[in-house]
Amino acid sequence: MIDIVFSSTTQLATAIRTRHISASETMQAHLAQFDKHNPALNAIHIIDAEKAMERAQAADDALARGEVWGPLHGVPFTLKDAHSTAGIRTTVGFPPFADYVPTEDSTVTARLKRAGGVLIGKSNVPLLLADFQTNNPVFGRTNNPWNVDRTPGGSSGGAAAALASGMTPFDIGTDLSSSIRIPAHFCGVFGLKPTERRVPLTGLFPNPHGTPRGIRIMSCIGPMARAAEDLALIYSIIAGPDGQDTEVQPVPIEDLPGLELRQLRIAFVPTFPGFPVAAKIRDAIKELAEQLEAAGAIVEEATLPELNYYQELAGCGQLIGMMIGAFQPDEGERRVPLPVPQA
Repeated sequence: MIDIVFSSTTQLATAIRTRHISASETMQAHLAQFDKHNPALNAIHIIDAEKAMERAQAADDALARGEVWGPLHGVPFTLKDAHSTAGIRTTVGFPPFADYVPTEDSTVTARLKRAGGVLIGKSNVPLLLADFQTNNPVFGRTNNPWNVDRTPGGSSGGAAAALASGMTPFDIGTDLSSSIRIPAHFCGVFGLKPTERRVPLTGLFPNPHGTPRGIRIMSCIGPMARAAEDLALIYSIIAGPDGQDTEVQPVPIEDLPGLELRQLRIAFVPTFPGFPVAAKIRDAIKELAEQLEAAGAIVEEATLPELNYYQELAGCGQLIGMMIGAFQPDEGERRVPLPVPQA
C-alpha cells in the first residue's frame, strides 16, 4: 500500500504501470485532496475534473489492453497558469487574459501528455508572474499550506502549495529570478531551474498581437515535485529542441556522470555582507560544510564583495514594474487584443 497523494511521481508511475493502483483511483485521490485543501489555499484555480477522470479511465483501459503511453502513464499533474493548454484557460493572473483559451498546447504541455500524464488543472500565479508572492486580481491570493497566514512565494507559488498539500504529484514552473526556487524553499518541495535554452519556451505566456517574445534572457521552464528523482524524470521529458524555439540547441539530454566528493572543491558562505541571515541557517550551512569536508571534499569559506543587496532587489522591482506596464491596455481600452478568438 502507498500513500497516493504524498507518493513521488516516480512511485505513482510505477504503481500505475504495474497495476498496483489504477489511474482512476489516483486521480480520485488527488481530486479529493483538492476538495479538502484548496478552499483554504487557493493553489489550483482552473480545473476540469470530468475530463481528467475521463482521461484517467482511458489510461486504465489502455493498460488493460497492454498499452503503455509513456513514463508518466496515468499520472496526474498540474501546470502553472502560464503554459498554453488547448481548451483550458491560460490567464497569468492578468484581467485582460481572464477568458483567454488557447487553441494549442505549449511544447511542454504536449510532451507531458504524450508521456502519459493526465492534466488536472492550472496552478495560481501573481500578476504576469512578476512577484515573489502569489496574488492576482483574477483569482486572488494563494496561501502557504504550512501556515495559511504566510505566502508560498512566487511566481510558482500555486504549484508549490499544491505539491506540499498533496493536490498534485508534480507541476511545471517558470524561473527568471527565483520563481521556482523561492516557492520550492517556502513550501518544502523540490524545484529545478535548468540551464537556459534547454527547455523550449514555445507556448509559454499568452502572446498578444503575435509579437516576438519580450523576455529571452534567464527565463527558464523547470519541474517542481516532492522528490529529487522526479525532477530528473520530468526534465528528461520536457527538455530538448522542438523545432519552433530556435534558441534551444540540439544538445543530447544525458545523465550526468557520478562524482565523488573527494573530486570536488566547494565554496560556502554562511551569510551575505549587509544582508542578515538567521542564526539557524548560518549554523546549518556551517554544519553541512563540515560534513562535506569530513567526507573528502575540499571546502573553503568564500569572501563575497560588499554589495547593497536591497538596492539590487529594488532595481529588479523597477524592471518588473516596467514589464507589467508594457502589457497594460492603452487608455480607453478594456482588453488587449489576443492572437486567437476567445472561447
